Amino acid sequence: MSRVGKRPIAIPPGVDIQYDDRVVRVKGPKGENQFQMPAAVDLDIGPKEIKVLADYLNDSRARAMMGTVQACLNNMVLGVSQGFTRRLRLVGVGYRAALQEQALVLQLGFSHPVRVTLPAGVTAQVEGNNQIVLASHDKVLLGQTAANIRALRPPEPYQGKGVSYENERIRRKAGKTGKR
Repeated sequence: MSRVGKRPIAIPPGVDIQYDDRVVRVKGPKGENQFQMPAAVDLDIGPKEIKVLADYLNDSRARAMMGTVQACLNNMVLGVSQGFTRRLRLVGVGYRAALQEQALVLQLGFSHPVRVTLPAGVTAQVEGNNQIVLASHDKVLLGQTAANIRALRPPEPYQGKGVSYENERIRRKAGKTGKR
């Protein structure tokens, strides 16, 4: 039985929720998200909270989907009311970032600058020239965008150079030691 799926989702003031034709639309001050509901799960939308309903005694698929649907809806409500942020840092000599219109221009040790166009719904700020702050109302889109930027130059284990998340711990290797 899903413990996460049983938790109600509080609806903060300023957030509007519409549910029709198995599609949930969540609108708030930060943006708008939508989610296609799976067939085994249903919703009970009240004035202050949302409850995920399923026949979890007889249907194993409903049991499996209850927690997932609850987590997705909770992320949508939090995203449109508060928003999400991801911080990336550039480590390395000459590694820097700049913002041009809706794109990041990154110097990552290649012979050319790398231009990353940000998707609609994701905004970026550059602090100093080696800190990138991404913000969005959609947690999935934000995480994928941050992962795409990190994949351009992942941190390497010997010197730690590359693009990493703010609190990411990089396992370092010793490198060459000893005499010839």
